[in-house]
Amino acid sequence: MTRVDFYILSEPRREVRARFACRVVEKAYGRGYRIHLHAGSGDEAQALDDLLWTWRQDSFLPHRLLAGGNGPELIRIGHGEETWPAADVLVNLAPEVPAFFSGYPRVVEIVTQDPETTRLGREHYRFYRERGYPLNTHDLREKQP
Repeated sequence: MTRVDFYILSEPRREVRARFACRVVEKAYGRGYRIHLHAGSGDEAQALDDLLWTWRQDSFLPHRLLAGGNGPELIRIGHGEETWPAADVLVNLAPEVPAFFSGYPRVVEIVTQDPETTRLGREHYRFYRERGYPLNTHDLREKQP
């Protein structure tokens, strides 16, 4: 059964969410996992693509947009109905829970403190809980500067 992890951040800014997603992706990539980074739109997917190349000077995360074809990368970025069913981890940044989420062993949801993201995070949590998925919450508000 799919395991769902919620990461609660102290920041209200949405861009912090994308940067934290890069951190999650880097950690999963370092462990050899295949990651599907799911964006809310094509523009957001493109912004994530750009951010993964530049988010840290000492980091290299080979990736591609799903629409860009196939390749050896362990990181793919998609949106809408685009999915990479071979992935081990789904990092969901879309405003909705994607219909295909249960095809992944692990789902990551990232919640910041802006009102809209908090509201959506609560909706997603309720969605998974009502369906009986194992939920883990990592409250990082105390650990962030």
